[in-house]
Amino acid sequence: MDIPIQRGDGGSAPIYLQIADYLRAEMEAGRLRSGTRLPTIRRLASELAVNRGTVSLAYEELAARGLVTSTVGRGTFVRAPAAAEPVTPDAPGAFQPVFTAPVERLIDLENARPRYAADGDAIAFHALVPDPSLYPADAFRRALNRVLASEGAELLSYGGPQGHRGLREALAKRFAAAGMRHSADEIVLCQGASQGIALAMRLFAERGDVVAVEEPTYSNVLSAIASLGLKTAPVPMRETGLDLAALEHTLARPDVKLLYTIPTFHNPLGTSTSVEHREALLACAGRHGKPVVEDAYEMDLAYSGRALPPLAALDAAGLVVHLFSFSKSLFPGARVGSIAARGRLIDALLAMRNATDLGGALVLQAALSQFVADGDYDRHLARLRRTLRSRRDAMLAALRRHFPDGARWSEPSGGYQIWVELPEGLDSRDLLEDAQAAGVLFAPGFLFHHDGRPSRGLRLTIATADEAAIERGVAKLGERIHARLAAGPPPRRAAVPV
Repeated sequence: MDIPIQRGDGGSAPIYLQIADYLRAEMEAGRLRSGTRLPTIRRLASELAVNRGTVSLAYEELAARGLVTSTVGRGTFVRAPAAAEPVTPDAPGAFQPVFTAPVERLIDLENARPRYAADGDAIAFHALVPDPSLYPADAFRRALNRVLASEGAELLSYGGPQGHRGLREALAKRFAAAGMRHSADEIVLCQGASQGIALAMRLFAERGDVVAVEEPTYSNVLSAIASLGLKTAPVPMRETGLDLAALEHTLARPDVKLLYTIPTFHNPLGTSTSVEHREALLACAGRHGKPVVEDAYEMDLAYSGRALPPLAALDAAGLVVHLFSFSKSLFPGARVGSIAARGRLIDALLAMRNATDLGGALVLQAALSQFVADGDYDRHLARLRRTLRSRRDAMLAALRRHFPDGARWSEPSGGYQIWVELPEGLDSRDLLEDAQAAGVLFAPGFLFHHDGRPSRGLRLTIATADEAAIERGVAKLGERIHARLAAGPPPRRAAVPV
C-alpha cells in the first residue's frame, strides 16, 4: 500500500495520524470498501519503513473513530456503515443524557489517559498485570476440580457478603505471620483491592468530603475518589515516605475524613517506608482521629531485604482498614481480595457488600482456599519472586547503562514498579509518543498526580517483560531521552485537567 508520508517536517502531523487520515480518505472515497481487510501491522510497517508501533497507533486511531474493527487472530477490517443515519447529539428529538458530576469527572479522567497501541510486539513497561506465562493454571484447575467434587452445588449459590470461611481462615493465618491479629471473622472478602478501595472510602466519606492521598499516588484511586464524588488532599511524598509534617497539617482539617496510603511497594514509586515512619504515621492519624486505608496489594511480592510489618500489624487503636488482593501475586481473573478491619467496621462492610453485590464468586474463593492449603500458592510465590528479582536487577542494570546523567530511579525490594525521574527540562508525556513509535510503552507521571500536572516522572514495570526485552526497551528509551535532551527544552505544557 503506497501511503505518502512527510518525514522530518516540524509542521507535519505525526506519522501515525498521516497513515490514519490517508486510510480514512480511502474509505470515504469508496476505494476501501466495507469488510476489506487492512494489511497486517507488520506488513504495512515494512512497506512504509516505519515502526510497527506507529502503524498500531494509526489502527487504534481508526478504531476510535469507528472506522475499523479488529479481532485477535483475524486482523483489522473496514467497518460496515450503519444501516441508518446515526442520531447526532444535536438532532431534533435526540436524547440528551445529563450525567452526575462524578460521572463527568470520570469521563475527563478516562479521556486524559494515553491510548496504548495494541501491538503484541511492543515492550509493555506500562502493564501492571502479572505475566500470563507465570500463571499456575494447571495447579489452580486441580484445586477447582477438588472443591467442586467435595462441595458441589453449595459453591454455585450466593456466597454471603463475608465470603468463603476457609479462605478467610487461610488469610488470617497468613496475616498473623506478618504480625496482624485479625481473626477470620474480622476479614471480608471482596472483588480485588479495587472494590476494597471503594468500600473502605464509603465507610468514612460521603460526597463532598476529602480524602488525603499521597502525591503521586495510584492512578485508579483517583478515579475511585472521583466516582464517589469525593475530593483529594494531596500530601507530598519524600524519599522516606509521606511528608509527616504536611500530613499533620492535612489530617487536622475537619473536611479530611481519611488517609489512603501504600506504604509497601508504593504505586507508582516502588518504595517502602521504614517501621519508624509507619509508627509515626499511625501516631499522627491517632492524634486527629482519622482512619487509615492501607493498600497492601503487593505485600506478598517481597524479593529482597527485610520484611516490613504492615500498618495493620502496628495498629493498636483499630485505625487501619487493610486491603489485600490476589490480583498481582497470582492472577487478576479470580477477582478475589480482602478487607481486614475491627469492630463495627465489619458490620458496616457486610451491610454495604450485601447492598452492593451479595458477595463474590464462592466457587473461586473455595478454589483459592484449596490452592493455598495445598501449598501451591507458596510454591507459585517462590517462583514469581525469583523471576521479579531477576527482572528488577536487569532493569536497574539497563537504566545505569542507557539513561543519561541527571536521571534518577527507585530501587524497590519487591513488587513490579520502578519510578524514574528524567533530567530537568523533560516531560514524560512528551517522551511517550517517541517511545510508542519505537515500540516501548510506559506510564507517564501526570497520571499519578491529582491535578495532572506536567511531570518528569514515569513508571516502568517488570510485570510482563523478560530480561532480554527489558534490555532492549530501556536502550530504546535511553536513545529517545538523549535525542530529546539534544533537541533542547520543549514548549511548556499545561496540566492535564484530571
